[in-house]
Amino acid sequence: MTTVLFACVHNAGRSQIAAALFNAHADPRKATAISAGTDPAARVHPEVIEVMRTRGIDLSGAVPQKLTDTLARPAQWLITMGCGDECPIVPGAHREDWPIPDPKGQDGQAVAAIVGDIEQRVRGLIAAERWQRLSAR
Repeated sequence: MTTVLFACVHNAGRSQIAAALFNAHADPRKATAISAGTDPAARVHPEVIEVMRTRGIDLSGAVPQKLTDTLARPAQWLITMGCGDECPIVPGAHREDWPIPDPKGQDGQAVAAIVGDIEQRVRGLIAAERWQRLSAR
């Protein structure tokens, strides 16, 4: 089982979106995603919750969490999004940085575009690593 850690500053937008989309599309027997932030917000951005709801994913109960060594330790992959110098280091993990704008305060159309960008990247990672769900026959 592979663990992918998505990290941003507040864990209230990009990393929440990425982890939710990853877990919706990846085979849970092969890989799972978690998300965290270097300076977590009090809640997930409402505009993110609304756009994700239109895609059938409910983030209303998601709670931003602090990126700690204990949380990061099981991750084999670390994907950072916009945390700059605050981005963590996870020894031994594959690392990518996705330069994605922060959805905080954006209108629905802008947030939908950000979600679309993240989904394309998530699907690409899942396909490249062969973590897809098996289709029903």
